[in-house]
Amino acid sequence: MENLIIVPIALAVLGLVFMLIKMAWVKKQNAGNERMQEISKNIKEGALAFLSAEYRLLAIFVVIASAALFGISTIVETTSWMIVPAFIIGAVFSALAGNIGMRIATEANARTTEAARTSLPQALKVSFGGGTVMGLGVAGLAVLGLSLFFMIFVGSFMGQEGSFYQNMTMVLEALAGFSLGAESIALFARVGGGIYTKAADVGADLVGKVEAGIPEDDPRNPATIADNVGDNVGDVAGMGADLFGSYVATVLASMVLGNYIIKDMLDAGQVIETFNGMGAILLPIMIAGAGIVASIIGTFLIKVKDNSAKEAQVQRALNTGNITSILLTIVACWFLIDWMLPETIMGMKFFGEGTKDVPSINVFYATLVGLGVGYLISMFTEYYTALGKKPVLDIVKNSSTGAATNIIAGLATGMISTFSSVILFAAAIWGSYALAGFYGVALAASAMMATTAMQLAIDAFGPIADNAGGVAEMSELPDEVRERTDILDSVGNTTAAVGKGFAIASAALTALALFAAYVTFTGIDGINIFRADVLSALFIGGMIPVVFSALAMKSVGKAAMDMVMEVRRQFKEIPGIMEGTGTPEYGKCVEISTKAALREMMLPGAITIVTPIIIGFAMGAEALGAYMAGVAVSGVLWAIFQNNAGGAWDNAKKSFEAGVEINGEMTYKGSDAHKAAVTGDTVGDPFKDTSGPSMNILIKLTCLVGLVIAPILGGHTAHSEEKTEEVIEVVEETPATPESEVKSIAGLTGMYKVDEAHTFVNFEIRHLFSNSRGTFGKVSGNVNFGENPSEAKFDIVIDAKTIDTRNEKRDDHLRSEDFFEVKKYKTINFKGNGLVQTENGYDIPGTLTIKDVTKEVVVKAEFLGNGESPFGSEVAAFAGSLTIDRNDYGITFMPGVLGNEVEITFTTELIKQ
Repeated sequence: MENLIIVPIALAVLGLVFMLIKMAWVKKQNAGNERMQEISKNIKEGALAFLSAEYRLLAIFVVIASAALFGISTIVETTSWMIVPAFIIGAVFSALAGNIGMRIATEANARTTEAARTSLPQALKVSFGGGTVMGLGVAGLAVLGLSLFFMIFVGSFMGQEGSFYQNMTMVLEALAGFSLGAESIALFARVGGGIYTKAADVGADLVGKVEAGIPEDDPRNPATIADNVGDNVGDVAGMGADLFGSYVATVLASMVLGNYIIKDMLDAGQVIETFNGMGAILLPIMIAGAGIVASIIGTFLIKVKDNSAKEAQVQRALNTGNITSILLTIVACWFLIDWMLPETIMGMKFFGEGTKDVPSINVFYATLVGLGVGYLISMFTEYYTALGKKPVLDIVKNSSTGAATNIIAGLATGMISTFSSVILFAAAIWGSYALAGFYGVALAASAMMATTAMQLAIDAFGPIADNAGGVAEMSELPDEVRERTDILDSVGNTTAAVGKGFAIASAALTALALFAAYVTFTGIDGINIFRADVLSALFIGGMIPVVFSALAMKSVGKAAMDMVMEVRRQFKEIPGIMEGTGTPEYGKCVEISTKAALREMMLPGAITIVTPIIIGFAMGAEALGAYMAGVAVSGVLWAIFQNNAGGAWDNAKKSFEAGVEINGEMTYKGSDAHKAAVTGDTVGDPFKDTSGPSMNILIKLTCLVGLVIAPILGGHTAHSEEKTEEVIEVVEETPATPESEVKSIAGLTGMYKVDEAHTFVNFEIRHLFSNSRGTFGKVSGNVNFGENPSEAKFDIVIDAKTIDTRNEKRDDHLRSEDFFEVKKYKTINFKGNGLVQTENGYDIPGTLTIKDVTKEVVVKAEFLGNGESPFGSEVAAFAGSLTIDRNDYGITFMPGVLGNEVEITFTTELIKQ
């Protein structure tokens, strides 16, 4: 079926249409009284002002990055200039996804508050309706963008000269630009939004709750509008861009590995006739499209009927919709895999294990592993962060002895929570790889992310409910309204933590899939940690998430200090604030958060993007692979720890709002234990909403940057050089002759033939900051020695197409018109005339012909010796070298990237005829 790509496009459009219908329904709901509408308007204006300022700044980054990508496309043959528009659209779609979510959230907040005046079920319906708009907007845009660009790029590149694999690699490299643009914007949106929201939140809590003793979201608190704006720009817009990037990167990684699977099948002689041979590539995006439909169906099941329902009933309703969408996705995966893949995938490569024939049902089992592990991680995250669970109750209990013990308990909860999640990650990686190699790992991540629309809808309803509670408090509505919104908010805290755990799990699997693609792109076959440079890069990678977290936390701390000073100033200088007769200057606090977020988000973002580029070009592809591995492992651990610790601290604080039993006594808001819990929550806020959620973007963006620059690195690594040296060592076992004792060739007479099995011609050329090496696989010819050395005649022929640099894609490029043009010029020829003895050996003057260009050269040679072989033949051996300028032979491609001088070395054995 040639037009299969139309199916995910249609499903994406269906999701976007349903999003618009849901958006219209939310906007039709009653927005409440004039005061509620005014507060909602202030929140919306503050959020839009921040996003406008952020997007103006990010537009500059997009222009600079686009120019850099265009430069890459001009020097790397397999990278098209089309990567630039893909990058720009990816960035625009990522920003748009966050913007859609933020706009609907600011529309839904007051409407949720008004609905809560009527009933809890109606409040859930409105708040979850707003979350549904965001979830379907993100998923629909992601699938639509990927599908459209894939269709465009296939039309542009497929059918060109070259193999299916080579052309599809160009398609997917260009498509990587879309993912890179999405993840780049996601990083800045998540970090900037996180700094904004937590600066306002921490400032509002420290002065309002702890010092002034006023409730959360009290209209007398000057930072309360900034706090509610922050819920939208960080927890909604930032999160939307974040999961958009995650969704795209996961599907892209699976498509890249699908291309490798197709190549494995073709290499094994398997005939692929269906879906134009693209079944394994299209499968991930088809699963993503099916996930949109499953999520839409699941949204209809999320409802509660009892107006007196508590957190457990609301959580159960959300779980019902989530589980339904997962089960429907499982069914879709089974049908799609059975339909789109052959019954047996022949020749699938397993690193270090050779090739295996894998039944396609194993791919389905791998998706089950991904979905199952994703759900289990959600359950464990809920256990560590939910109200009433033992970890949260332990933090509550420790609050009775002060803030220090509260913080210690929260840190311990976050740390121990890494155990279950990491064990599940390891099981998912091991299990899915054992079933279907790296393709199985990638599809496990794709299946896990297929229900992103549902996961994000559940995740986004929390900030809407939080805002609704703020609107209720500032509007001075009855206590029962705030109680209902607090129930939703409490569940939202747990679902937010669960959603972040889900995103981290996907990031871990996606990073591994991207890493597998990177390994193939660069031609390295492993990471040797016994090399000092590789081990150093591994440690640097492990350090980056720690430094990133520190910078994010420090940024929040600096901005929060400014916020605290401003709130204190207003309490002190503006008369009547505490009495409710004075009006706080809300705009001042909004301005502080905006400026701090835009200022502080740049350094962490720059470190994330620039560091892998420096590592790659300075230390090579293998070291960059080690760096990527270090970032992934360390980043996952830090993300789990920070997200779960922050979520547990938050719900420990909320436990006091309904009253909690400590040592046999009921304890409520305003108590010393509650104040200690507020302090712990204040520490946890930047953990769970700034640095923690940024880790999964850091992991994937690092791998994506590596994937984009992989064609430039092209396997030019210390590791690959070592492999070439090993070949040289094998053929140079005969010790070199000291310069002072040049061996005489006297006695060598007659015709000798080049022994192809024991003749090696190797070359080396500078590539950027390192060297690239290779060899020629077939060398033939004759040497005729006369009575005198000066009478010797050399006629050596090198088969140009046998060039081998241990990277198939680069070898194909070297055979093209840019370099040796082997279809037209099949051989490289050397003709030598005589041997001239020197202090260090012999000079062989002659001519070298490459691409019909002949130049005079002098080969420096060393006679290694002669004698009788075990087979009775008389054998002579020579070694030597020659330096040429490639420009002399019309090979001028990639000036500046490649050096001009080529160092040629050889060893040869000659057999007398």
